[in-house]
Amino acid sequence: MQVFEYPQKSDWAKLLQRPENDLSGLFNTVQDILNDIKANGESAAKAYSEKFDGYAPETLLVSKDEMDEACLQVSSKLKEAIYMAKLNIEKFHQAQISPEKIVETMPGVTCRQKSMPIEKVGLYIPGGTAPLFSTVLMLAIPAIIAGCKQIVLCTPANNEGKINPAILFAASLIGVKNVFKLGGVQAIGSMAYGIESIPKVDKIFGPGNSYVTAAKQLVSLKDVAIDMPAGPSEVEVMADESANAAFIASDLLSQAEHGIDSQVIFITDCKALIAEVQEELSKQLKTLSRKEIAEKALENSRIILLKDKNEMIEMTNEYAPEHLIIAMRDEDEVADKITNAGSVFIGNYTPESAGDYASGTNHTLPTHGYARAYSGVNLDSYIKKITFQKITAEGLKKIGPAIEVMAATEQLDAHKNAVTIRLNSLK
Repeated sequence: MQVFEYPQKSDWAKLLQRPENDLSGLFNTVQDILNDIKANGESAAKAYSEKFDGYAPETLLVSKDEMDEACLQVSSKLKEAIYMAKLNIEKFHQAQISPEKIVETMPGVTCRQKSMPIEKVGLYIPGGTAPLFSTVLMLAIPAIIAGCKQIVLCTPANNEGKINPAILFAASLIGVKNVFKLGGVQAIGSMAYGIESIPKVDKIFGPGNSYVTAAKQLVSLKDVAIDMPAGPSEVEVMADESANAAFIASDLLSQAEHGIDSQVIFITDCKALIAEVQEELSKQLKTLSRKEIAEKALENSRIILLKDKNEMIEMTNEYAPEHLIIAMRDEDEVADKITNAGSVFIGNYTPESAGDYASGTNHTLPTHGYARAYSGVNLDSYIKKITFQKITAEGLKKIGPAIEVMAATEQLDAHKNAVTIRLNSLK
């Protein structure tokens, strides 16, 4: 990791740049695949599955027998862990249900807002170097709680036509029945347009590689909604002299192992802590099965020494990390001053891994600084809100003249007349 000591504020933006992940070169390739799937449906999707994943299933839908067989292959220990995570994720997301509120804005004028589930949602679960069964929990549980009528899950099979058993167990446990053996751009296109086996959905959720990211961006232009812009994973750790260097290194590496384009940032006001963390990084890195990936990611990563806590907070809010870990003496006070972050992990005993798996919060979060404007996936991500209003005759007499004046000022005569004709009928 590159080390920078007491940088000038004018240099912060450059220091906090993410690794370049230019998708423009992919767009033509991805658009061609999407066009083919839109025109030729399932035959095209299967052809791309064979080309990119080395397997073209005769039937895309995972059968009940396959689901049952996969469930038998998952160890009891992992099943117990997944079940615990399920309960926590359910509890946290159920707490996000908000009651309908009816407001009388003035006598005779009643307004209300009603939450309605998005009817058809598509969930994309990566299945490459790290099959993310945890993402099944994070995406499907809130969809179930929201009341989405149709949940479609796509995940790639390996070249033998098998899906990671833990992915299928998680889907089965939650109650997702429509699981399809399809990955990459072909999965996104199939859910966006609809093919013979896979229905068109209204919104697509889930992470993926640069091809999946480009596909989601392209289909979102006019065909389907998506959860959020997504990019390489990232974490920032804020720490002072009270922090544990081994803990910090483990958190940095846990994010670095996601991919070579992941980024980790460590900021501190304690110079002595830097050397301790570097030593721990070197020690822990040697034990990782994904060592080469983590090493590459660390090349895009930085350690930044700042003057004090206030600078650390200011830089953090400028960076707007996907994940933020606060390992500081006054951790709760610092956390209250964070305005831009996807998810915040407070204290020495709160690893980012907890949010990735089992604490209850959602791990599908905004990256690349989008935390300045986007929330992570939550119950509202699966909900649309419809407003209603009802005005009585007496209410129209009170509010009508104001509407007439405003409409006339905007030179929208028909708008004004819609009120005037009603008011005249009441005279």
